[in-house]
Amino acid sequence: MKLHWSPRSPFVRKVAILLLETGLDAQVERVRSVAAIAVPNPALMRDNPLSQIPALVLDDGQVLYDSPVICEYLDGLHGGAGFFPPAGAARWTALRRQALADGMLAILLLWRQERMKDAGRRLPEWLAAFATKIDACLARLEDEAAALARDGFDIGHVSVGCMLSYLDYRFPDLDWRAAHPALAGWHAGFAQRPSVLATVPDDAQA
Repeated sequence: MKLHWSPRSPFVRKVAILLLETGLDAQVERVRSVAAIAVPNPALMRDNPLSQIPALVLDDGQVLYDSPVICEYLDGLHGGAGFFPPAGAARWTALRRQALADGMLAILLLWRQERMKDAGRRLPEWLAAFATKIDACLARLEDEAAALARDGFDIGHVSVGCMLSYLDYRFPDLDWRAAHPALAGWHAGFAQRPSVLATVPDDAQA
């Protein structure tokens, strides 16, 4: 299998963590692929016409994208405990948490793009809307922090953890921990997992 990846993408990090947690890491060849919003990548688009990462090329040539699909596919290739619970309440909880975290990441990527513009080109109403949505989502996760700690470790936990780590990486000025101590406590444990430590974003790589 071949994985289009970047050392800084939080969506790629979800896949990388799952590969390490499941023991599948050695089965995947990594191809460094740049996926910029405003600059389509022709080489990447040969496999993923969205010009987005991650994209997983299977041995038969089929290509899977994006991170939820890739992670669920990989979860079916190992013999350990599954990261996608079977049908039932636990599955819907895990998928809901993944959707919330992935949605937050989508907002954060747009927010970062807006913040990087020259001051005169930024749209204050957009910046305010992004901030309001992220604050509301963090408050919801703070309410759920005890359940996150109780529920083991599945794709919902991977997704929420990667999202919070991206907040630390790209939005250190937000200081999200101050108003969300329970969530911060859960994330401290997440951050010490070997798979998480091994996938910390690397600015040294272009």
